Amino acid sequence: MGHTSLDYPDAGAEAGAGKKGRRETRDIGVVVFDGFSLLAAGVVTEVFEMANEIYAPRSNGRPLYDVRFYSSDGGSVAWSSAISVRTYACDAGSARAFDALFVAGGEGARRAARDARMIDWLRTVVPQTGIVRTIGEGRMLLDAARTKRHAGDANDAVPGVDDRSASARAALSLVERDLGSDAARGIAMRLALTDESASNEPLPDLRRTTSAERARASARWMQQNCERAISVSDAVRVAAMSERNFLRCFKQEIGKTPSEFLREVRLMRTMQLLAGTDLPIGTIARRCGWGNGDRLAKIFRRRLDVTPSEYRARARAASEIEAES
Repeated sequence: MGHTSLDYPDAGAEAGAGKKGRRETRDIGVVVFDGFSLLAAGVVTEVFEMANEIYAPRSNGRPLYDVRFYSSDGGSVAWSSAISVRTYACDAGSARAFDALFVAGGEGARRAARDARMIDWLRTVVPQTGIVRTIGEGRMLLDAARTKRHAGDANDAVPGVDDRSASARAALSLVERDLGSDAARGIAMRLALTDESASNEPLPDLRRTTSAERARASARWMQQNCERAISVSDAVRVAAMSERNFLRCFKQEIGKTPSEFLREVRLMRTMQLLAGTDLPIGTIARRCGWGNGDRLAKIFRRRLDVTPSEYRARARAASEIEAES
């Protein structure tokens, strides 16, 4: 399958190009690697993209936040077999004092923590950077760089904390400082990052958003509530749209139907719990919204051709092999 490339302006060009006369611009870096988690990193970039939309009318369209992805060698970095992002290289030309730096998590973090070029780059930039946040396994990279100054900032690596929400809150804190609490609160509402997302009621202020933004907000809501017995009808109510319009906009914006998206979110969460915890299969099934272990077993056999127990054993064996390599 070919890759879908998420391109950013001038990626691969000289990192400092076009910066003259833009002292107000905030430099935001997102460190990624093959096998990183796009879900959590994507929320961070969306926060700043929405903030730029708010700022545009007062700046003749000039962005307030310059968000760039960085990887060891630059170029295309794969999130999955279908999606990649364009990045800048972690080299002397890109080393700078960022206003905020986010280190992505994901399955490839352990390998990335052994990447000497990336770790040396982090050792250079982290002490100069205002805000540093790790997302999940991204903590491994800062540990490898021995950047003790910011060890306390990486609170989203603590078990039980929602990586997407924690990293997004750090981004929102910067937006609040620059654009005010109303702007930050509005962005949080649009991304379904507030406490209101725990209900099935329409998200506040959606009347002022586009259909595409409502579809994205409902997708975030499904991610955050996948363990509950929610349905596509609930997502329709949250988005405050007609069912027909919602289904059309969701497929156009997300690339799959709401039911397919919810099933994949639940499946991903299930695989994480199987590989990373000793919870019983039935408990995991209930926590991920499947209802019971029998239904979960049927889903796994149909989608992965293995039982949940077989998947757990294989995932742990693969993790042990990677740790020894």
